[in-house]
Amino acid sequence: MSTSSSPQAMLVLLRRDLTLAFRHRSEMFTPLFFFILVTALFPMSIGAEQSLLQSIGPGVIWVAALLAALLSLESMFRSDYEDGSLEQMLLTPQPLSLLVLGKVLAHWLRTGLPLVVLAPLVGFQYYLAEDTLLTMMLALLLGTPVLSLLGAIGAALTLGVRGGGMLLSLLILPLYIPILIYGAGAVAASATQSLPAQPFLLLLGAFLILAMVLTPVATAAALRISLG
Repeated sequence: MSTSSSPQAMLVLLRRDLTLAFRHRSEMFTPLFFFILVTALFPMSIGAEQSLLQSIGPGVIWVAALLAALLSLESMFRSDYEDGSLEQMLLTPQPLSLLVLGKVLAHWLRTGLPLVVLAPLVGFQYYLAEDTLLTMMLALLLGTPVLSLLGAIGAALTLGVRGGGMLLSLLILPLYIPILIYGAGAVAASATQSLPAQPFLLLLGAFLILAMVLTPVATAAALRISLG
């Protein structure tokens, strides 16, 4: 089969995953409800003092986004593993890393992108200014795909493992820490104007480029190990 069919196969897999996600809306909306709930609980629990909420807002929103992304990782390859589709993917002539990229993109579209869209609504609870909200959306737009790409490696390594959710968290959370630091740092820098936010955003962009190049290959190797 020609190499030109590989992107087409990735798009077919992307459409398939999105169609299945809309058929199981409860799984798709659970991370979003979790994100909204966590970010709403902090203002209710510590009070409505504006300066305090502005100082903790960037960290709270990014931690909630990170945990929401982590909550949905276990299901990234689970249905394909259970119905045998994953084994068929390994046998196809298309590069497995490209198919993995399609699945990761589908995961981000149904989890990461909604978080980016919801971020301004959540940010108003923390009295964040408009330019800070724009910085937060851009940071999430750069950072959440990295969360999905890194999480795919852990989801592949723990595939079929009993109690894999806990093991997945232990494997992936240390890798998420730099994204959390620079993502929250960009928003905090924009909010306090003590530092420029651009270096944080550039670092997130560099992480995204590296993750797009390296993690699909690593995930494909992890899938072969798990199914081998």
